[in-house]
Amino acid sequence: MKAVQSIHPATYLFAARALRDFGDGFVAILLPVYLLALGFSPLQVGVIATASLSGSALLTIAIGFLGARRDLRGLLLAAAGLMVASGVAMSIVNDYALLLVVAFAGTINPSAGSVSVFVPLEHAVLTREVASAERTRMFARYSLAGALASAVGALAAALPDFMTTFGFGQLTAIKLMFVVYAFLGLAGAVLYARMPPRITRGEPAKAALGPSRAIVFKLAALFSLDAFAGGFVVQSLLALWLFEQFNLSLAEAGVFFFWSGVLSAFSFPVAAWLSKRVGLINTMVFTHIPSSIALMLAAFAPTLPLALALLLIRAALSQMDVPTRSSYVMAVVTEAERAAGASFTSVPRSLAAAVSPALAGALFAASFRAWPFLICAALKITYDVLLLLQFRHHKPPEEY
Repeated sequence: MKAVQSIHPATYLFAARALRDFGDGFVAILLPVYLLALGFSPLQVGVIATASLSGSALLTIAIGFLGARRDLRGLLLAAAGLMVASGVAMSIVNDYALLLVVAFAGTINPSAGSVSVFVPLEHAVLTREVASAERTRMFARYSLAGALASAVGALAAALPDFMTTFGFGQLTAIKLMFVVYAFLGLAGAVLYARMPPRITRGEPAKAALGPSRAIVFKLAALFSLDAFAGGFVVQSLLALWLFEQFNLSLAEAGVFFFWSGVLSAFSFPVAAWLSKRVGLINTMVFTHIPSSIALMLAAFAPTLPLALALLLIRAALSQMDVPTRSSYVMAVVTEAERAAGASFTSVPRSLAAAVSPALAGALFAASFRAWPFLICAALKITYDVLLLLQFRHHKPPEEY
C-alpha cells in the first residue's frame, strides 16, 4: 500500500508538468508572432522575453525561502493560479507597457523549457519519493513527459492559421490560444490539489540553505553562465530567426518545433541510461559540446533544410543535461535544503537568461542575425569545460 501511495504525487506532477509544457510549447512560438502583429519590433520582443524571465527569477527566489517551511502543494496551487491569471491577462492586453507587466509578474515562458516557478517545488516533491539510485531515471521520465507535451504544443501553434480559415482574425485566434493556456493552468491546479499535503521532513530550517551552501553557490554560478548563453537562443527568438531568415509559416514552424521537442524528449531516458555508465557530470558535458557546435554551424547554413537539420541535431543533444543536472543538484544537498537548492540554482539561471534575450533582440534588429547563435555556442562550451574541471570528482552518492 505504501508503494501505491508513494507513486501518486509523481503521477500528478507528471500530468501537471505535461499540461504546463503543452501550453509553453505553443506560447513560445506564438508570442513573437503576437507581438509583431501588434506592431512591436524584434528588440521589443526581446525585452518582453527578458521581463518574463526576470519575473520568474524573483518568484523563484521567494519559493526558495518558502519551500523549506511551507506545504509544497499549497505553493504549487498558488503558482497554478498565477498561470491562469497570466493567460487571461495576455488575451485582453494590447498595450506594450501592460504586456511588460504581465510578462514580468506572470508565468508566460518564452523558452518553452524548465525555467519557471514550478520547477524547484516539483523537484523537491519528486526527490522525496524515490531512492538515490532511481532519482535520475525519475527526473528523466518527468522531463520526458514535459518535453513530449511541449512538442505537441508546438504543433498546436499552427491552430491560429487554421482558425483564420473559419473567419477568425489572426490576433483573435492567438488571443484564444492564451485563453487555452489559462485553462491549462486551471487543470494543473486540479491535479496539484489531489496531492497529499506534506511539509518537508526534518527540523524546521533556520535558513533556506545550510551545509550545502558552498556547492550550491558554485553550481549556481556555472548554471548562470549556461543560462545566459541559452537566453540568446530561447525558443521565441529561434522562431523569430526562422520567420525572418527563411520566411517560415506558423504551421511549418510548429512542425519543426514538434520534431525538435520529440528529439529532446527521447534524449532524456538516454541521458539517464548514459549517466549510470559514465556519471552525471560526464553525461552533462560530453553531450552538450557537440550540440553547441551544431548551433554554430546552423548560424551559417545557406539553406533552410540544412539549418533545420543542424538545429534538430542540437535538439537531440542539448537537453540531455536537464534531468542529469536536476538529479545532481538534488543529490548533493540535504533533504531539508532541496527546495532551496533547486531554487537557488534556478534563480541565477533565470536572472542570467533574462538579460540575453534583449541583447539578442538588439542584434536581430541590427541585422546581426548569426551573432546570437555564435555567442550562445561559445559561452556554453566554456561552461561545459568549467563544469568538468570543477565537479568531475564531486560525485553523487550512487556513483561511489
